[in-house]
Amino acid sequence: MSHIPRLIKIVNVAAKYRLDEYLKGQSSSPAIKLFLSLYGLPWIFSGNRKLAKHQRLRLALEELGPIYIKFGQLLSTRRDFLDSALADELQGLQDNVPGFHTPGIEQLVSESLGVDSNTLFSRLDLEPLASASVAQVHGAKLKSGEEVVIKVIRPGIEKTIRADIKLLKWLALHVENKIAIGKRLRPVEVINDYENIILDELDLLAEAANTSQLKRNFDGSDALFVPEIYWEYTRSNMLVMERIYGIPVSDIDALKSHGVNLKKLAETGVEIFFTQVFDHSFFHADMHPGNIFVNASDPDNPQYIAIDCAIIGSLSPADQQYLARNLLAIFKRDYRKVAELHVECGWVPKETRIIEFEAAMRTVCEPIFEKPLKEISFGDLLVQLFRTAGRFNMEVQPSLVLLQKTLLNVEGLGRQLYPDLDLWQTALPFLEKWNRTRLSPVTLFNRIKDNIPDLIEQLPDLPQMVLNSMNETSRLAEINDTLIQRQKFDEERANRRKKRSTLVGILALVAAGLSLHPAIAQFSASIPLLPALLGLTGLFLLATRF
Repeated sequence: MSHIPRLIKIVNVAAKYRLDEYLKGQSSSPAIKLFLSLYGLPWIFSGNRKLAKHQRLRLALEELGPIYIKFGQLLSTRRDFLDSALADELQGLQDNVPGFHTPGIEQLVSESLGVDSNTLFSRLDLEPLASASVAQVHGAKLKSGEEVVIKVIRPGIEKTIRADIKLLKWLALHVENKIAIGKRLRPVEVINDYENIILDELDLLAEAANTSQLKRNFDGSDALFVPEIYWEYTRSNMLVMERIYGIPVSDIDALKSHGVNLKKLAETGVEIFFTQVFDHSFFHADMHPGNIFVNASDPDNPQYIAIDCAIIGSLSPADQQYLARNLLAIFKRDYRKVAELHVECGWVPKETRIIEFEAAMRTVCEPIFEKPLKEISFGDLLVQLFRTAGRFNMEVQPSLVLLQKTLLNVEGLGRQLYPDLDLWQTALPFLEKWNRTRLSPVTLFNRIKDNIPDLIEQLPDLPQMVLNSMNETSRLAEINDTLIQRQKFDEERANRRKKRSTLVGILALVAAGLSLHPAIAQFSASIPLLPALLGLTGLFLLATRF
């Protein structure tokens, strides 16, 4: 097995941080618990072993390296089935790893573009501005004078990622099958999601395309600025983007020193999020503080700056309606409507008992709504809804998981900026306006108008489509006639069988009477074949009834 050395490393780290504690109460894994307990004896006096359990898991992932750090970050988003305290700890993972210097940035640029880097850049910083799990960023200046950043993929990282994912899948399968808690955590599903996300992050052309789309969506907006992509210098392993200058959104002291209106900034962030989700159906799904900056040139109307668009979420119209209508119904405490919408949208099986689902939703929501609105966590409410719906076999889609994660980030960030932020007060008017707009005659007319070109294109084919439809209708009618005739034939045959059965019964009775009557018995003695003839006739009728 090629992953044995890496597996040994993982076992060492698991023993060092006493991760066997997560197996307590799992009766299906005594051998694993005993092995890890004995294997961890050399670290018995380590200070790390005295830390809280979830903290030790976070430190273990950090020690295992970038791939496991990012895996922990993804795991933290699955609050629909993960313990909240564990999710909070994993969310604290810092994706800040040492940069690489071999091969150098100049060599990577030259190999990617096929020309010497000096012919395109008047300056290229050898030291990285930032370094993350799969890539790092360098400052540069184009010959034409524009300040840019160059993002490059770590050399050899794809091979490492694929090897680690192969090992993680093997471990996940064993955890799911051998450990009781494994069924609830669904590790195989989590690893598959992780594989898709992290492999997508290796394609910088996809990230560049996402960035361009997000910029186009907010073109001319005073709320959000997205830097420009320099496509002529961008490749699958290298991205060149306009350099931005702003205050990190998490630097509250710097924002205050610039006189930024933090209440306005927090509310603007919520509006940007809902605009992306409901108006554009294209939202930045990795909005942690490291990817968000603030332009404080106008303190009363601060502008957000978004970077790193590798992970983007998108909702279908059905998803949008599901979320908006459910959230509005929840706000009005119409739990019957919530239950009906879940069934109507297909998120739970149609055979779900509405009354039971309604009661479950009421149990979740009522305690929450007893608090002042500004203390209600929108993100936590969504998590609770997903968990409750999961008891009724709701399949949570990846797009909704990304939405949940992003909403938690946005809400946490907003309340960090302005602790009294009332997310409901900001979101509810937006949702009500969106719902009214969706159902307005103007919107319906525009949807019809948008479909007119397609209808016109199909007009020449309309006669043939009508003819095909008529032929199909005729064919179905013929099939229906055939079925009706067959049904009549079967009914007639059944009636004939019934009549023959009755006749056989009568003949049997007649034969019995003939054999028992004294006068006939004397007569049948002179005709010995009479009972046999009656018997053969009865058998023939009995056979032909089938």
